[in-house]
Amino acid sequence: MRALVSQRVVVDGEVRPAAVLIEGERVAEVRPPDAVPDGVPVEDLGAHVLMAGLVDTHVHVDEPGRTEWEGWRTASAAAAAGGVTTIVDMPLNSTPVTTSVEALEVKARSAEGALHVDVGFWGGVVPGNAADLAQLAREGALGAKAFLCHSGIDDFPASDEDTLRAAMRVMRDAGVPLLAHAELELPGFTPPAHDPRSYAAWLGARPREMEDRAIALLIRLCRETRCPVHVVHLSSASALPMIADAKSEGLPFTVETCPHYLCLRAEDVADGATEYKCAPPIREDANREALWRGLLDGVIDFVVTDHSPCVPQLKAKDFLEAWGGISSLSLGLSSVWTEASTRGARVVDVARWMSEAPARFAGLAGRKGRIAPGKHADLVAWDPEARFEVRADALRFRHKVSPYIGKTLSGVVHATWLRGARVGDAPRGAPLYHREEPS
Repeated sequence: MRALVSQRVVVDGEVRPAAVLIEGERVAEVRPPDAVPDGVPVEDLGAHVLMAGLVDTHVHVDEPGRTEWEGWRTASAAAAAGGVTTIVDMPLNSTPVTTSVEALEVKARSAEGALHVDVGFWGGVVPGNAADLAQLAREGALGAKAFLCHSGIDDFPASDEDTLRAAMRVMRDAGVPLLAHAELELPGFTPPAHDPRSYAAWLGARPREMEDRAIALLIRLCRETRCPVHVVHLSSASALPMIADAKSEGLPFTVETCPHYLCLRAEDVADGATEYKCAPPIREDANREALWRGLLDGVIDFVVTDHSPCVPQLKAKDFLEAWGGISSLSLGLSSVWTEASTRGARVVDVARWMSEAPARFAGLAGRKGRIAPGKHADLVAWDPEARFEVRADALRFRHKVSPYIGKTLSGVVHATWLRGARVGDAPRGAPLYHREEPS
Protein backbone atom coordinates (compact mmCIF):
# COMPACT_ATOMS: atom_id res chain seq x y z
CA MET A 1 0.00 0.00 0.00
CA ARG A 2 1.04 3.61 -0.57
CA ALA A 3 -0.56 7.04 -0.30
CA LEU A 4 -0.87 10.17 -2.41
CA VAL A 5 -1.54 13.23 -0.25
CA SER A 6 -2.71 16.65 -1.42
CA GLN A 7 -4.33 19.72 0.07
CA ARG A 8 -6.79 19.68 -2.85
CA VAL A 9 -8.32 16.28 -3.62
CA VAL A 10 -11.59 16.00 -5.55
CA VAL A 11 -13.69 13.54 -3.57
CA ASP A 12 -17.49 13.20 -3.44
CA GLY A 13 -18.07 16.41 -5.34
CA GLU A 14 -15.88 18.63 -3.19
CA VAL A 15 -12.24 19.65 -2.89
CA ARG A 16 -10.60 18.93 0.43
CA PRO A 17 -7.27 17.83 1.95
CA ALA A 18 -7.01 14.05 1.76
CA ALA A 19 -4.78 11.02 1.50
CA VAL A 20 -5.65 8.55 -1.25
CA LEU A 21 -4.50 5.08 -0.19
CA ILE A 22 -3.68 2.79 -3.12
CA GLU A 23 -3.39 -0.96 -2.95
CA GLY A 24 -2.41 -2.67 -6.17
CA GLU A 25 -4.40 -1.12 -9.02
CA ARG A 26 -7.27 0.29 -6.97
CA VAL A 27 -8.10 2.95 -4.44
CA ALA A 28 -8.26 1.27 -1.06
CA GLU A 29 -9.43 4.17 1.07
CA VAL A 30 -9.61 7.97 1.29
CA ARG A 31 -8.52 9.37 4.66
CA PRO A 32 -7.57 12.71 6.19
CA PRO A 33 -3.96 13.58 5.34
CA ASP A 34 -2.79 13.01 8.93
CA ALA A 35 -4.36 9.55 9.12
CA VAL A 36 -2.07 7.57 6.83
CA PRO A 37 -1.17 4.29 8.55
CA ASP A 38 2.33 3.98 9.93
CA GLY A 39 4.80 2.54 7.47
CA VAL A 40 2.81 3.42 4.35
CA PRO A 41 4.97 5.36 1.84
CA VAL A 42 3.60 8.84 1.15
CA GLU A 43 4.00 11.05 -1.90
CA ASP A 44 3.09 14.60 -0.93
CA LEU A 45 1.66 16.54 -3.86
CA GLY A 46 1.38 19.78 -1.94
CA ALA A 47 -1.37 22.01 -3.32
CA HIS A 48 -1.68 20.28 -6.69
CA VAL A 49 -5.25 19.24 -7.43
CA LEU A 50 -5.58 15.46 -7.33
CA MET A 51 -8.63 14.11 -9.13
CA ALA A 52 -9.75 11.08 -11.11
CA GLY A 53 -8.08 10.70 -14.46
CA LEU A 54 -10.01 12.10 -17.40
CA VAL A 55 -12.16 9.76 -19.49
CA ASP A 56 -12.21 10.86 -23.14
CA THR A 57 -14.93 8.94 -24.95
CA HIS A 58 -14.38 10.57 -28.35
CA VAL A 59 -10.94 9.83 -29.83
CA HIS A 60 -9.92 8.83 -33.35
CA VAL A 61 -6.74 6.78 -33.01
CA ASP A 62 -6.78 5.64 -36.68
CA GLU A 63 -4.78 2.43 -36.14
CA PRO A 64 -4.74 0.05 -37.97
CA GLY A 65 -4.96 1.18 -41.55
CA ARG A 66 -4.24 4.89 -41.16
CA THR A 67 -1.47 4.69 -38.57
CA GLU A 68 0.38 7.40 -40.47
CA TRP A 69 -2.38 9.74 -39.25
CA GLU A 70 -2.08 8.72 -35.57
CA GLY A 71 -1.53 5.48 -33.63
CA TRP A 72 -1.99 3.76 -30.29
CA ARG A 73 1.44 4.70 -28.90
CA THR A 74 1.34 8.37 -29.83
CA ALA A 75 -2.34 8.91 -29.05
CA SER A 76 -2.21 7.18 -25.68
CA ALA A 77 1.01 9.00 -24.73
CA ALA A 78 -0.67 12.30 -25.59
CA ALA A 79 -3.69 11.31 -23.53
CA ALA A 80 -1.58 10.57 -20.45
CA ALA A 81 0.31 13.85 -20.88
CA GLY A 82 -3.02 15.65 -20.57
CA GLY A 83 -4.25 13.71 -17.54
CA VAL A 84 -6.46 11.35 -19.55
CA THR A 85 -6.35 7.77 -18.28
CA THR A 86 -9.09 6.22 -20.44
CA ILE A 87 -9.98 6.81 -24.06
CA VAL A 88 -12.74 5.26 -26.13
CA ASP A 89 -11.81 4.88 -29.78
CA MET A 90 -14.18 5.78 -32.60
CA PRO A 91 -15.00 3.19 -35.30
CA LEU A 92 -13.38 5.31 -38.01
CA ASN A 93 -10.91 6.41 -39.46
CA SER A 94 -9.12 3.11 -38.99
CA THR A 95 -9.18 0.43 -41.67
CA PRO A 96 -11.17 -1.73 -41.39
CA VAL A 97 -13.89 0.40 -39.84
CA THR A 98 -15.30 -1.18 -36.67
CA THR A 99 -18.66 -2.29 -38.04
CA SER A 100 -18.21 -6.03 -37.43
CA VAL A 101 -16.81 -8.31 -34.74
CA GLU A 102 -13.96 -9.28 -37.04
CA ALA A 103 -12.95 -5.64 -37.43
CA LEU A 104 -13.16 -5.13 -33.65
CA GLU A 105 -10.80 -8.07 -33.16
CA VAL A 106 -8.34 -6.62 -35.69
CA LYS A 107 -8.40 -3.26 -33.93
CA ALA A 108 -7.92 -4.78 -30.47
CA ARG A 109 -4.96 -6.84 -31.65
CA SER A 110 -3.34 -3.77 -33.16
CA ALA A 111 -3.36 -2.11 -29.73
CA GLU A 112 -1.57 -4.92 -27.89
CA GLY A 113 1.54 -3.70 -26.08
CA ALA A 114 1.14 -0.12 -27.33
CA LEU A 115 -1.19 1.54 -24.81
CA HIS A 116 -0.14 4.10 -22.22
CA VAL A 117 -3.76 4.41 -21.02
CA ASP A 118 -6.77 2.10 -20.97
CA VAL A 119 -8.96 2.02 -24.06
CA GLY A 120 -12.52 1.07 -24.91
CA PHE A 121 -14.08 0.73 -28.36
CA TRP A 122 -17.18 2.06 -30.07
CA GLY A 123 -18.68 0.03 -32.88
CA GLY A 124 -20.17 1.58 -35.99
CA VAL A 125 -23.64 1.74 -37.55
CA VAL A 126 -23.77 1.65 -41.34
CA PRO A 127 -26.52 0.60 -43.76
CA GLY A 128 -27.01 -3.17 -43.62
CA ASN A 129 -25.15 -4.01 -40.40
CA ALA A 130 -28.00 -3.92 -37.84
CA ALA A 131 -27.71 -7.70 -37.44
CA ASP A 132 -24.04 -7.32 -36.42
CA LEU A 133 -24.64 -4.79 -33.64
CA ALA A 134 -25.82 -7.19 -30.95
CA GLN A 135 -22.77 -9.39 -31.44
CA LEU A 136 -20.51 -6.32 -31.44
CA ALA A 137 -21.97 -5.40 -28.04
CA ARG A 138 -21.52 -8.96 -26.73
CA GLU A 139 -17.89 -8.98 -27.87
CA GLY A 140 -16.98 -5.73 -26.17
CA ALA A 141 -18.16 -2.63 -28.09
CA LEU A 142 -19.48 -0.10 -25.57
CA GLY A 143 -22.01 1.27 -28.06
CA ALA A 144 -22.09 2.20 -31.74
CA LYS A 145 -21.84 5.40 -33.74
CA ALA A 146 -23.72 6.49 -36.86
CA PHE A 147 -23.23 9.40 -39.23
CA LEU A 148 -26.29 11.20 -40.53
CA CYS A 149 -24.20 12.79 -43.30
CA HIS A 150 -21.11 11.74 -45.27
CA SER A 151 -18.43 10.73 -42.78
CA GLY A 152 -15.48 11.85 -44.89
CA ILE A 153 -14.51 8.30 -45.84
CA ASP A 154 -16.43 6.09 -48.22
CA ASP A 155 -16.17 2.89 -46.17
CA PHE A 156 -18.32 4.41 -43.40
CA PRO A 157 -21.48 5.54 -45.23
CA ALA A 158 -24.24 7.66 -43.73
CA SER A 159 -27.30 6.15 -42.05
CA ASP A 160 -30.78 7.17 -43.15
CA GLU A 161 -33.86 7.08 -40.93
CA ASP A 162 -34.68 3.44 -41.67
CA THR A 163 -31.09 2.38 -40.93
CA LEU A 164 -31.12 4.29 -37.65
CA ARG A 165 -34.47 2.85 -36.58
CA ALA A 166 -33.37 -0.74 -37.25
CA ALA A 167 -30.06 -0.21 -35.46
CA MET A 168 -31.68 1.47 -32.46
CA ARG A 169 -34.07 -1.40 -31.86
CA VAL A 170 -31.15 -3.84 -31.76
CA MET A 171 -29.03 -1.56 -29.57
CA ARG A 172 -31.89 -0.92 -27.14
CA ASP A 173 -32.24 -4.66 -26.60
CA ALA A 174 -28.45 -5.03 -26.28
CA GLY A 175 -28.33 -2.29 -23.64
CA VAL A 176 -25.89 0.00 -25.45
CA PRO A 177 -26.29 3.58 -26.73
CA LEU A 178 -26.40 4.96 -30.24
CA LEU A 179 -23.89 7.76 -30.76
CA ALA A 180 -24.69 10.08 -33.64
CA HIS A 181 -22.85 12.63 -35.73
CA ALA A 182 -25.85 14.93 -36.03
CA GLU A 183 -25.79 16.78 -39.32
CA LEU A 184 -28.37 16.32 -42.09
CA GLU A 185 -28.16 17.70 -45.60
CA LEU A 186 -30.67 20.52 -46.21
CA PRO A 187 -32.84 19.96 -49.28
CA GLY A 188 -32.17 22.58 -51.93
CA PHE A 189 -29.47 24.30 -49.87
CA THR A 190 -26.72 26.11 -51.80
CA PRO A 191 -23.83 27.44 -49.71
CA PRO A 192 -23.14 31.16 -50.09
CA ALA A 193 -20.19 32.00 -52.32
CA HIS A 194 -16.93 32.76 -50.50
CA ASP A 195 -13.23 32.50 -51.20
CA PRO A 196 -12.49 28.87 -50.17
CA ARG A 197 -9.49 30.09 -48.15
CA SER A 198 -11.87 32.13 -46.00
CA TYR A 199 -13.36 30.51 -42.91
CA ALA A 200 -16.69 32.01 -43.95
CA ALA A 201 -16.76 29.48 -46.79
CA TRP A 202 -16.71 26.54 -44.36
CA LEU A 203 -19.04 28.12 -41.82
CA GLY A 204 -21.52 28.92 -44.58
CA ALA A 205 -21.33 25.38 -45.95
CA ARG A 206 -22.34 23.77 -42.61
CA PRO A 207 -25.10 25.95 -41.10
CA ARG A 208 -26.47 25.14 -37.67
CA GLU A 209 -29.78 24.10 -39.27
CA MET A 210 -28.04 20.89 -40.38
CA GLU A 211 -27.42 19.99 -36.74
CA ASP A 212 -30.80 21.13 -35.52
CA ARG A 213 -32.64 19.06 -38.13
CA ALA A 214 -30.60 15.96 -37.32
CA ILE A 215 -31.10 16.35 -33.56
CA ALA A 216 -34.85 16.70 -34.03
CA LEU A 217 -34.86 13.40 -35.96
CA LEU A 218 -32.80 11.69 -33.26
CA ILE A 219 -35.15 12.87 -30.51
CA ARG A 220 -38.12 11.52 -32.45
CA LEU A 221 -36.44 8.13 -32.97
CA CYS A 222 -35.36 8.03 -29.31
CA ARG A 223 -38.96 8.61 -28.28
CA GLU A 224 -40.15 5.89 -30.67
CA THR A 225 -37.57 3.18 -29.87
CA ARG A 226 -36.46 4.13 -26.31
CA CYS A 227 -32.90 3.41 -27.38
CA PRO A 228 -30.39 5.59 -25.49
CA VAL A 229 -29.17 8.26 -27.93
CA HIS A 230 -26.07 10.40 -27.57
CA VAL A 231 -25.26 13.42 -29.74
CA VAL A 232 -21.52 13.76 -30.26
CA HIS A 233 -19.65 17.08 -30.58
CA LEU A 234 -22.59 19.48 -30.27
CA SER A 235 -21.79 22.74 -32.01
CA SER A 236 -25.18 24.41 -32.55
CA ALA A 237 -26.44 26.15 -29.41
CA SER A 238 -29.83 26.66 -31.05
CA ALA A 239 -30.48 22.93 -30.48
CA LEU A 240 -30.24 23.31 -26.70
CA PRO A 241 -33.95 24.05 -26.05
CA MET A 242 -35.15 20.89 -27.78
CA ILE A 243 -32.45 18.86 -26.03
CA ALA A 244 -33.58 20.27 -22.70
CA ASP A 245 -37.18 19.38 -23.55
CA ALA A 246 -36.17 15.81 -24.46
CA LYS A 247 -34.42 15.42 -21.11
CA SER A 248 -37.41 16.88 -19.25
CA GLU A 249 -39.61 14.36 -21.02
CA GLY A 250 -37.46 11.61 -19.54
CA LEU A 251 -35.98 10.39 -22.81
CA PRO A 252 -32.61 8.59 -22.58
CA PHE A 253 -30.93 11.42 -24.50
CA THR A 254 -27.45 12.78 -23.76
CA VAL A 255 -25.08 15.19 -25.46
CA GLU A 256 -21.42 16.14 -25.39
CA THR A 257 -19.52 19.14 -26.64
CA CYS A 258 -15.81 19.67 -27.20
CA PRO A 259 -13.08 22.07 -26.09
CA HIS A 260 -12.84 23.67 -29.54
CA TYR A 261 -16.49 24.73 -29.42
CA LEU A 262 -16.07 26.15 -25.91
CA CYS A 263 -12.66 27.74 -26.35
CA LEU A 264 -12.33 28.89 -29.98
CA ARG A 265 -14.32 31.42 -32.02
CA ALA A 266 -15.10 31.73 -35.71
CA GLU A 267 -14.22 35.43 -35.55
CA ASP A 268 -10.58 34.56 -34.77
CA VAL A 269 -9.96 32.08 -37.62
CA ALA A 270 -7.60 33.57 -40.19
CA ASP A 271 -7.75 32.89 -43.90
CA GLY A 272 -6.10 29.57 -44.71
CA ALA A 273 -5.93 28.45 -41.04
CA THR A 274 -7.31 25.01 -41.81
CA GLU A 275 -6.09 23.60 -38.50
CA TYR A 276 -9.38 25.06 -37.20
CA LYS A 277 -11.56 23.05 -39.60
CA CYS A 278 -13.87 20.48 -38.07
CA ALA A 279 -17.40 19.23 -38.64
CA PRO A 280 -19.67 20.61 -37.40
CA PRO A 281 -17.75 23.87 -37.47
CA ILE A 282 -16.50 26.16 -34.73
CA ARG A 283 -19.13 28.90 -34.63
CA GLU A 284 -19.36 32.53 -33.55
CA ASP A 285 -18.72 33.89 -30.06
CA ALA A 286 -22.42 34.28 -29.22
CA ASN A 287 -22.95 30.59 -29.99
CA ARG A 288 -19.94 29.70 -27.84
CA GLU A 289 -21.34 31.60 -24.87
CA ALA A 290 -24.69 29.84 -25.28
CA LEU A 291 -22.91 26.46 -25.26
CA TRP A 292 -21.23 27.45 -22.01
CA ARG A 293 -24.62 28.27 -20.51
CA GLY A 294 -25.89 24.88 -21.66
CA LEU A 295 -22.94 23.14 -20.02
CA LEU A 296 -23.19 25.09 -16.77
CA ASP A 297 -26.95 24.48 -16.65
CA GLY A 298 -26.55 20.72 -17.19
CA VAL A 299 -28.23 20.47 -20.59
CA ILE A 300 -24.87 19.42 -22.04
CA ASP A 301 -23.70 16.33 -20.16
CA PHE A 302 -19.93 16.35 -20.59
CA VAL A 303 -16.88 17.47 -22.58
CA VAL A 304 -14.56 15.30 -24.69
CA THR A 305 -11.93 16.23 -27.26
CA ASP A 306 -12.98 14.55 -30.54
CA HIS A 307 -9.26 14.27 -31.28
CA SER A 308 -9.38 13.72 -35.05
CA PRO A 309 -5.93 14.05 -36.63
CA CYS A 310 -4.66 13.48 -40.14
CA VAL A 311 -1.40 13.74 -42.04
CA PRO A 312 -0.41 17.41 -42.43
CA GLN A 313 -0.75 17.45 -46.21
CA LEU A 314 -4.50 16.87 -45.84
CA LYS A 315 -4.69 20.17 -43.97
CA ALA A 316 -2.60 22.03 -46.56
CA LYS A 317 -5.59 22.97 -48.66
CA ASP A 318 -8.43 25.47 -48.53
CA PHE A 319 -11.32 25.18 -46.06
CA LEU A 320 -13.56 23.29 -48.46
CA GLU A 321 -10.95 20.67 -49.39
CA ALA A 322 -8.97 20.21 -46.14
CA TRP A 323 -9.63 17.30 -43.79
CA GLY A 324 -11.93 18.30 -40.94
CA GLY A 325 -10.65 17.47 -37.47
CA ILE A 326 -9.04 19.11 -34.44
CA SER A 327 -5.96 17.65 -32.74
CA SER A 328 -6.11 18.38 -29.02
CA LEU A 329 -5.92 15.11 -27.07
CA SER A 330 -3.40 16.34 -24.49
CA LEU A 331 -4.95 19.81 -24.17
CA GLY A 332 -8.54 19.16 -23.15
CA LEU A 333 -8.18 19.74 -19.41
CA SER A 334 -6.13 22.90 -19.77
CA SER A 335 -8.18 24.47 -22.56
CA VAL A 336 -11.49 23.84 -20.82
CA TRP A 337 -10.21 25.01 -17.44
CA THR A 338 -8.80 28.20 -19.00
CA GLU A 339 -12.27 29.23 -20.15
CA ALA A 340 -14.29 27.61 -17.36
CA SER A 341 -12.40 29.40 -14.61
CA THR A 342 -13.33 32.79 -16.10
CA ARG A 343 -17.03 31.87 -15.95
CA GLY A 344 -17.19 30.89 -12.30
CA ALA A 345 -16.84 27.15 -12.83
CA ARG A 346 -14.95 25.12 -10.23
CA VAL A 347 -12.46 22.29 -10.34
CA VAL A 348 -15.24 19.92 -9.25
CA ASP A 349 -17.25 20.94 -12.31
CA VAL A 350 -14.37 20.06 -14.61
CA ALA A 351 -13.95 16.73 -12.82
CA ARG A 352 -17.64 16.01 -13.39
CA TRP A 353 -17.61 17.08 -17.04
CA MET A 354 -14.39 15.33 -18.04
CA SER A 355 -14.03 12.34 -15.69
CA GLU A 356 -17.20 11.24 -13.92
CA ALA A 357 -19.91 11.88 -16.53
CA PRO A 358 -18.12 10.38 -19.55
CA ALA A 359 -17.17 7.30 -17.50
CA ARG A 360 -20.80 6.84 -16.55
CA PHE A 361 -21.93 7.30 -20.17
CA ALA A 362 -19.52 4.64 -21.42
CA GLY A 363 -20.62 2.16 -18.75
CA LEU A 364 -17.28 2.36 -16.94
CA ALA A 365 -18.37 4.06 -13.73
CA GLY A 366 -17.70 0.98 -11.62
CA ARG A 367 -14.00 1.32 -12.45
CA LYS A 368 -13.33 4.83 -13.69
CA GLY A 369 -14.23 8.48 -13.25
CA ARG A 370 -14.12 9.08 -9.47
CA ILE A 371 -11.76 8.71 -6.53
CA ALA A 372 -13.51 6.17 -4.31
CA PRO A 373 -12.66 2.82 -2.68
CA GLY A 374 -12.69 0.01 -5.20
CA LYS A 375 -12.22 2.24 -8.27
CA HIS A 376 -9.15 2.00 -10.43
CA ALA A 377 -6.45 4.30 -9.09
CA ASP A 378 -6.54 6.40 -12.27
CA LEU A 379 -5.45 9.84 -11.15
CA VAL A 380 -4.12 13.17 -12.36
CA ALA A 381 -2.29 15.80 -10.33
CA TRP A 382 -2.39 19.28 -11.85
CA ASP A 383 -1.86 22.93 -11.00
CA PRO A 384 -4.87 25.09 -11.93
CA GLU A 385 -2.96 28.33 -11.34
CA ALA A 386 0.05 27.57 -13.55
CA ARG A 387 0.07 28.80 -17.14
CA PHE A 388 1.96 27.61 -20.20
CA GLU A 389 2.29 28.33 -23.88
CA VAL A 390 1.35 25.47 -26.18
CA ARG A 391 4.44 24.58 -28.22
CA ALA A 392 4.47 22.14 -31.11
CA ASP A 393 7.60 20.39 -29.84
CA ALA A 394 5.91 19.58 -26.53
CA LEU A 395 2.90 17.82 -28.05
CA ARG A 396 2.85 14.03 -27.91
CA PHE A 397 0.34 13.18 -30.64
CA ARG A 398 1.86 12.18 -33.96
CA HIS A 399 1.46 15.32 -36.07
CA LYS A 400 2.04 18.70 -34.44
CA VAL A 401 -0.87 20.45 -36.13
CA SER A 402 -3.36 22.12 -33.78
CA PRO A 403 -5.19 25.44 -33.48
CA TYR A 404 -3.95 25.67 -29.88
CA ILE A 405 -0.28 26.08 -30.81
CA GLY A 406 0.92 29.48 -29.60
CA LYS A 407 -1.98 29.95 -27.18
CA THR A 408 -1.43 30.38 -23.43
CA LEU A 409 -3.50 28.04 -21.28
CA SER A 410 -4.04 27.61 -17.54
CA GLY A 411 -3.71 24.25 -15.80
CA VAL A 412 -0.45 22.31 -15.97
CA VAL A 413 -0.52 18.53 -15.56
CA HIS A 414 2.08 17.40 -13.03
CA ALA A 415 1.63 13.60 -13.14
CA THR A 416 -0.78 10.90 -14.29
CA TRP A 417 -1.34 7.48 -12.70
CA LEU A 418 -2.97 4.53 -14.45
CA ARG A 419 -4.31 1.82 -12.15
CA GLY A 420 -1.96 2.86 -9.37
CA ALA A 421 1.27 3.31 -11.34
CA ARG A 422 2.66 6.59 -12.60
CA VAL A 423 2.51 6.66 -16.38
CA GLY A 424 5.99 6.52 -17.88
CA ASP A 425 7.69 5.31 -21.02
CA ALA A 426 6.56 1.69 -20.78
CA PRO A 427 3.04 1.05 -22.13
CA ARG A 428 0.81 -0.71 -19.60
CA GLY A 429 -2.69 0.22 -20.71
CA ALA A 430 -5.30 -2.41 -21.50
CA PRO A 431 -8.51 -2.79 -23.50
CA LEU A 432 -11.79 -2.28 -21.64
CA TYR A 433 -14.51 -4.57 -22.91
CA HIS A 434 -18.21 -4.46 -22.06
CA ARG A 435 -20.31 -2.07 -20.09
CA GLU A 436 -21.08 -4.30 -17.14
CA GLU A 437 -19.38 -3.33 -13.91
CA PRO A 438 -17.01 -5.69 -12.08
CA SER A 439 -18.06 -7.22 -8.78
